[in-house]
Amino acid sequence: MMTLYSATTCPFSHRCRIVLYEKGMDFQIIDVDLHNKPEDLAVMTPYSRVPVLVERDLILYESNIINEYIDDRFPHPQLMPADPVMRARARLFLHRFEQELFCHIDSVESSNQKTADKARATIRDNLTVIAPVFVKQKYMLGDEFSMLDVAIAPLLWRLDHYGIQLPKQAAPLLKFAERLFSRPAFIDALTASEKAMRK
Repeated sequence: MMTLYSATTCPFSHRCRIVLYEKGMDFQIIDVDLHNKPEDLAVMTPYSRVPVLVERDLILYESNIINEYIDDRFPHPQLMPADPVMRARARLFLHRFEQELFCHIDSVESSNQKTADKARATIRDNLTVIAPVFVKQKYMLGDEFSMLDVAIAPLLWRLDHYGIQLPKQAAPLLKFAERLFSRPAFIDALTASEKAMRK
């Protein structure tokens, strides 16, 4: 059985919970208090961060690596494209999400107003650039739900919470977000703290 060490408000943990629920398999989730981390977390990961996946002798960290492993182990429904070219493209997108969106989350949560505002503006602008894609297609890669949708969903869920307001031209992205939020696995993966982020 897989065990996921997850924090109730962490967007990266949220990604892994979504994949576990999409796969509909047996797993255990251990909620980690980020202000009072269990000592074994430091033993399992050099960064002392969540999420961490443990399965027998295997210990994985970094949400995208964890999610690809789960996808390989339990191929139904498949979330990474089967075609090597498409899969490579998907990995590039995942990398870009980290570089252009998720790396700014710590700054958004910063107590320094200037730093936080700058990070909000960067995330807003980078999301607005993606928005036109959803005029023509349902999901990131077309009509099929994939790992890219999983990867970006926790950020879209937290836009209000982070104080990020998208301009009118990002409307197709918000419609896409609602599609993601209505998926049963997405709803099941939400913690009570995450539900409270959106009134």
